[in-house]
Amino acid sequence: MPDRNKDLLGRLADLSEEAIQRLADAPGADRALQALRRLGDRVDELQRRTRGFEELERRLSALERRVDALGKARAGASSSRARTRTAKSGAPPKKAG
Repeated sequence: MPDRNKDLLGRLADLSEEAIQRLADAPGADRALQALRRLGDRVDELQRRTRGFEELERRLSALERRVDALGKARAGASSSRARTRTAKSGAPPKKAG
């Protein structure tokens, strides 16, 4: 039985080598292989570029939180100033008529 499996694997190896040789000899195979290589290079470039996006997203989130906090602090300060002005001035002066 092991000899039969070995024979089968040998035959499969021979067939696959023959198929690869036929593909290499086919017209346009060089262009197809070059396109596949370029595709691999492009995928590598995209992966390299997108690695930086996670860090940028973290930094953007931190900046958004800071802007929100500054906006709330400024809104709180301006409303307290407005309340202070009204309390100091009392009633508005009456117009002479």
